[in-house]
Amino acid sequence: MFFWLDSQLIAIYRRLLRYVRPHVPVIVAAVIAMLVYSAANACVPLIMREVIGTLEESGRSGSRVVVPLMLAGVFLVRGTTDFVAVFGLSWVGRSVVREVRAEIFRHYTELPARFFDRISSGELISKLTYNTEQLAEALSSVIVTVFRDSITILVLIGVMIYLSPPLSLLVFVVAPIVAFLVLLMSKAFRRYSIRIQASMGDATRVTEEALRGQRIVKIFEGQLYEQRQFDEVNRRNFGLNLKLIATRAVGDSLTQCVLALGVAAIIWIAFSEEMMQSLNAALFMAFLTAMGMLLAPLKRLININVVLQRGIAAGHSLFETLDEPVENDIGRKSLVRARGVLEFRKVSFTYDYSKGRVLKDLSFSVFSGQSLAIVGRSGSGKSTLVSLLPRFYDVEAGNILLDGEDIRQYQLRDLRRQISLVSQDVILFNDSIANNIAYGSLANSSREQLEEAAEAAYVTEFTSELPDGLETQVGDRGLLLSGGQRQRIAIARALLKDAPVLILDEATSSLDTESERRIQRALGQLMKGRTTLVIAHRLSTVETADCIMVLRDGKIVETGNHAELVAYDGYYKALYRMQFAEQ
Repeated sequence: MFFWLDSQLIAIYRRLLRYVRPHVPVIVAAVIAMLVYSAANACVPLIMREVIGTLEESGRSGSRVVVPLMLAGVFLVRGTTDFVAVFGLSWVGRSVVREVRAEIFRHYTELPARFFDRISSGELISKLTYNTEQLAEALSSVIVTVFRDSITILVLIGVMIYLSPPLSLLVFVVAPIVAFLVLLMSKAFRRYSIRIQASMGDATRVTEEALRGQRIVKIFEGQLYEQRQFDEVNRRNFGLNLKLIATRAVGDSLTQCVLALGVAAIIWIAFSEEMMQSLNAALFMAFLTAMGMLLAPLKRLININVVLQRGIAAGHSLFETLDEPVENDIGRKSLVRARGVLEFRKVSFTYDYSKGRVLKDLSFSVFSGQSLAIVGRSGSGKSTLVSLLPRFYDVEAGNILLDGEDIRQYQLRDLRRQISLVSQDVILFNDSIANNIAYGSLANSSREQLEEAAEAAYVTEFTSELPDGLETQVGDRGLLLSGGQRQRIAIARALLKDAPVLILDEATSSLDTESERRIQRALGQLMKGRTTLVIAHRLSTVETADCIMVLRDGKIVETGNHAELVAYDGYYKALYRMQFAEQ
C-alpha cells in the first residue's frame, strides 16, 4: 500500500519520533503482540482445511477434540495479543499527544506579542484541543491498524501462496488498483481535513468571542448576529465534513467493487477444469477462508486513511505553530536591580506598514525615581510607547536605554524583572485573590509581604467582609469582583513585585472617586524612589507628576510640568480645558 509513503506523512512521523523514543519498550511489546496476533490469524485457514478434511473422511480419530481446542486456543491468543497491542500503542499515542500538547502550550507562553496580534485566541485554542485529538487518533488507532493489519495481510497472503500460488496471483493484480484508488482519496481527504480544522478554529473563535462578550451581546441584542455568525461557520464545517464522508463512501464503494470482482475472478478460475484437478475441497475452503479474512483488515486499512489524513493535516498545523519563532531574547547581560534611568533615542515603531508609523522619532529621558506622565488623545501612541520598554514589541528604529544600556542587551527575563505593570485591562486568573496577587515569580513571597501589599492597595477593605478573605476565588477573568476590586488586586500585585520601574497604564480608571484618592496615596508611596511612567486619560490624576509629555499622532508636541504646560497655553491646556468643561 504505497500511499503510506507520502512525503509529508513521513516528515511528520519522523518529527514525532523524538516524542516516541522514551516509549520504545512498550512499542516493542506491542509489535511482538501484533506478530503473534498475525501468526494466530494464519492458523485459522489451516484449521478450516483440517475441518473440511475431517468431514470428507467422515471424522478422523482425535480430530473431534483437537480441532475445537486448536480453534479456541487460536482465538484466545488473538484476543489477548490484540488487547496488548491496542492498549500499548494507544498508551504511547496518548503519551505523545500529552507531551506535544504541553510543548505547544509552553510555546504559546513564549511567543511574541505580534503573533497574537494576527492569530485569534480561538484558533490557538482549537489547535490545542481539536487538532491534538486528531493527532492522537493518528498516533494510536492508525498505528495499531497499520501495523497489525499490514502484518496480518502479509501473513494471510503468505498462507494463500502456500495453499495455491496460481490463485494468489490474482491478489497481486487487484492490489495495485486498490492502492491507486486509495492514493486518489488520500489527496482529497487531506485537503478537506485542512479546511475542516480551519473551520473548527473559526467555530472556536466565534464561540469564545460571544461568551467573553456575553454582556455586550445581551445589552445590544447581538444574539441574532452571533447566531448567524456561528451558523455560517457551522454550515461550512458541515459541508466540508459531508464532502469528506462522500469521498470516503465513493472510495469504499469502488474499492469493494474491485475486491468483489477479484474474488469472483478467483472463484471462476478455481471452478475451471484445470484448477479443479489440483484443488480439493479442503484446500479451496482454506484458501477462501484466508481470502475472506484478508478483506476485513484491508477494509480497515483503507478506511483508516481518513483518520490518517486528518492526523497529517493536524500535525502539519501543530508543527507549523511550534516552528513560529519565540521572543527574540538575544541579550547576554544580566541585571539584578536597575537604578531606573530611562532614555528613548529617536524611537519609531510600526504595527502595520500599510497604516503608517505609530511612533515617530521619539527622544526623551527619565531620571531615576522621576515620574513621567504620558498624555494625549486615544490613538496617539501612549500604550504603544510603554509596551516597548518590557519588549512586548521591539523598536523599528532607534534605541531604548535602561541605565545607559540598550534594553536588547539585557536578558529578557532580567529586563522584565525590573518592571511592574498595572494596565487598564486588568488580567486576573481563575484562582484565589491571594494567588492573583502573589502570581508567577511572586509566589515565593511570604504571607506577611502579601498582606502588606493587599493592605497598601486597599484590597483588605473588601476581603475582610468576605468569608474566605484573601482565599476568595475571583471567578473567570475576575468577573465575581467589581472593576474597582480587580484594579486594586492588580495594584497590589505591582506593589508586591517592588520593581525599580513602574508602568501605570490608566491604573485608576476603574475606581470610584473615594477609592481613587486612597489608591493615589498608596501609589504615591510606591512611586517614591522608583522611575514611573504614567499613562492617564484624566489629566487631573497627573498634575503632580515631575514631568508631563504630550503625544499627538505619535510625536512629542509638548513637555513640562503641569503649571508650565498650562501657562504655555498649547495643546495640553486645550485638552485640560476640554476635560474641565466636561466635568
